[in-house]
Amino acid sequence: MNATTDDIRVMTSGAFTAAYLELIPRLEFLTKKKLVTAATSIGTGENSIPNRLRRGEAVDVVIVADGVLIRFIKDSLIMADSYTPVARSAIAMAVRAGAPKPDISTIDALKQTLLQAKSIAYSASVSGEYLTTELYQRLGIADQVMSKSRLIGGGERVGAVVARGEAEIGFQQLSELLPVTGIDHVTPLPPDVQKVSVFSAGVAASTRDSDAARAIVRFLSSPEAVDAIMKSGLEPIGNR
Repeated sequence: MNATTDDIRVMTSGAFTAAYLELIPRLEFLTKKKLVTAATSIGTGENSIPNRLRRGEAVDVVIVADGVLIRFIKDSLIMADSYTPVARSAIAMAVRAGAPKPDISTIDALKQTLLQAKSIAYSASVSGEYLTTELYQRLGIADQVMSKSRLIGGGERVGAVVARGEAEIGFQQLSELLPVTGIDHVTPLPPDVQKVSVFSAGVAASTRDSDAARAIVRFLSSPEAVDAIMKSGLEPIGNR
């Protein structure tokens, strides 16, 4: 990450990445600072956002799943008074472009699709945790499908793995699947088993420009950010 002391450094989970990237020009105009994107996924291992924060990597703004941000606040990595929910995100399924389009419109249809799939990709973030620790169990199919389910870590998008044909179906936040080329039939889970996650922003304790960082966080929950957030497949939280 090539940043000067005058730049604003942002780490964001994948779910908010598309909206954030579209808003960069407006955020730079607002702050009169250059934004440097330090991370576009929660990631796994040593390069994950939590590990990077805990080892003291310089950052100004962090946008991650609400529960993760709250843990960062408890660990004194994020300023508590900057905590701001910015969007809600639903989980969706995708297949490779041109592949048959499985039915997941009902719980029974979703269950059959999961059982019949040869391979299933899931993310290392909140959607993957829900899929493998809650949804499979609720559907009563964990024993049948876990062995053919693959965790996609290292910041790679589930959609990219599906697009290469390395997994028949894949699940991730809708906003993380929509920008990926080479996939099709991006469909939310049925309402009765959908898990909507909140993503929140906060100012890092390590910030070197608290005023600019706070201005960015406020903007993300303002009416000016609504269109970009909705376009990315998220539901805005804040003043609309």
